[in-house]
Amino acid sequence: MGSRRSGIRGGARDGALVIRRAVERDAGRLTRMVRTSGAYEAPYAAMVDGYRVGPDYISAHRVFVAAEGERGDGEVMGFYALMVDPVASAELDLLFVADRAQGLGIGRLLIEHLRGEARRAGAGSVRIVSHPPAEGFYRSVGARRIGTVPANPPAVAWDRPELALSVGPVHAVESA
Repeated sequence: MGSRRSGIRGGARDGALVIRRAVERDAGRLTRMVRTSGAYEAPYAAMVDGYRVGPDYISAHRVFVAAEGERGDGEVMGFYALMVDPVASAELDLLFVADRAQGLGIGRLLIEHLRGEARRAGAGSVRIVSHPPAEGFYRSVGARRIGTVPANPPAVAWDRPELALSVGPVHAVESA
């Protein structure tokens, strides 16, 4: 999958924002974005304390970043990780947008990209176990609530909304 350019303005110095596959050298930036996210303050801070998005995770999974610059080599403004298993079920593992880039449409851009990735992988929908304050965002991009994932202390001390995001029609891949 190549880079995709966006017309989103306001976050990028030159107006360009590119979604590209994450590379191992992005690991530190992604880890910092998770650990410093304003969405995980106060009661949620323990969830990301010590969290690491390592080079091994990036190599093993479908991780994409929204980065500034014509080639996507500038500041990373957001990212997501999509988990796909061999029977084409898909789950959003991580989605973060830099605090300073909130409200610029970057999260929506990442969701649209995720839909395309899930479709190409053969999935009809993506399961999302949401951070409770993010449920409204996911619902605003078309996800529907399908249940609740119970708390699992000490790692997660609160119930979390479970949602499903349709990715649109899945077309059979023709073999040569």
